[in-house]
Amino acid sequence: MCGKSIKMEPVLKVSHLKKYFPMGNNQILKAVDDVSFEIYQGKTLGLVGESGCGKTTCGRTCTGLYSRTGGQVLFKGQDVHEMRGKDRKDFTKKVQTIFQDPYASLDPRMKVNDIIAEGIRIHHMASKKEEREIVQELLRQVGLQSEHANRYIHEFSGGQRQRIGIARALAIHPEFLVCDEPISALDVSIQAQIVNLLREMQDKMGLTYLFVAHDLSMVRHISDQVAVMYLGKIVELTSSDELYSHPVHPYTQALYQSIPSLDKDVKRLHVVPGMVTDPSNLPAYCSFADRCEKKCDMCTANDPVMQDLGNGHFVKCLQYTPEWEEK
Repeated sequence: MCGKSIKMEPVLKVSHLKKYFPMGNNQILKAVDDVSFEIYQGKTLGLVGESGCGKTTCGRTCTGLYSRTGGQVLFKGQDVHEMRGKDRKDFTKKVQTIFQDPYASLDPRMKVNDIIAEGIRIHHMASKKEEREIVQELLRQVGLQSEHANRYIHEFSGGQRQRIGIARALAIHPEFLVCDEPISALDVSIQAQIVNLLREMQDKMGLTYLFVAHDLSMVRHISDQVAVMYLGKIVELTSSDELYSHPVHPYTQALYQSIPSLDKDVKRLHVVPGMVTDPSNLPAYCSFADRCEKKCDMCTANDPVMQDLGNGHFVKCLQYTPEWEEK
C-alpha cells in the first residue's frame, strides 16, 4: 500500500528550556540553561551527570513542579507551563514522579494502602472495593505482599520503600514517569532489582521514562538514549549503544573512564582534574574548559554550540567544529 510515512510525535518535547534561580548580590544560578531533547512513546531517555549539574531541576521543570525561566516543554503537543484547571489535573494523572529518597517522599503517618490509593481517590478512579483490589495487585506487581498494605513506611527496607513509591506512581495508570535518581539511595544489589522492575513495568504498560541518574553504568541498562549534562547544559546526546561505544565529549569520556571494572586490563577510576566551576559565576566560554585535558585557546574564547555528528549523535564541543580542524 502506497502512502506517505507518518512521523511519530514525541511524548515529551523540551526546547531551549531554562531554569534560573536568583541569588544574593545580583547573582543568578543557571541550573538549567538552554536544554533541548525529545522522548518518544515507550522509550527511555537517561539524563546523566554529576551531583549539582541540574538534572533533577530539569526533570522537575519538565513536569511543572518548577516554573520555567525560558523555553518550552510540550507534553503531547500541550505546553506544560500553560496548563490550567482540568488540563493541569489531567496532566498530573498522566505524568508521575518516582523520587530519589523513598522515605522522604512517602508520608510516614499513612499506611501503605492509603499512600498507593491517594491518587486513585483524587481522580475518582475506583470504588472502595476496587481500590483495595488495585492496591493489592500493584503490591504483587512490584514484588511485595498484600498484607504489606496495612503497614507503615518505617517497617520496610529502602528497596521495599522504593517499590511502594513505584506502586504509588503506577496506581493512576500514568503514561510518562520521571524517575529522579530512583536507585541512588539503595544498595548495589537492590539497584539492579529496581531497574529490572522499571523495565518490566515499561514493557507491560507501554510507559515512557525520563530516567535521571549519576551512575552511567546503570543508565546503560534502561535507556534508549542518553543525554550527558554538565553545569546546566547538555554536552552530549545520542543512543545508549553509541554513547558507550563511542563517547566523544571529554566530560563523557571522563565519566565513562570512572566506571569501576573488574577487568585488570582496563584502566578506570579516572579523576577529572580541577574543580567544578561555580554555577553562579559561569564563564562566557566552554564551562568544561578549565577541567578539560584537550582544551586549547579556542576553548577559553568561545562558547560551543551543539554539533550534529550524524546518526542522532550530538555533542557540544569545539573539537567537532570546522574551526578546530582548521586550527
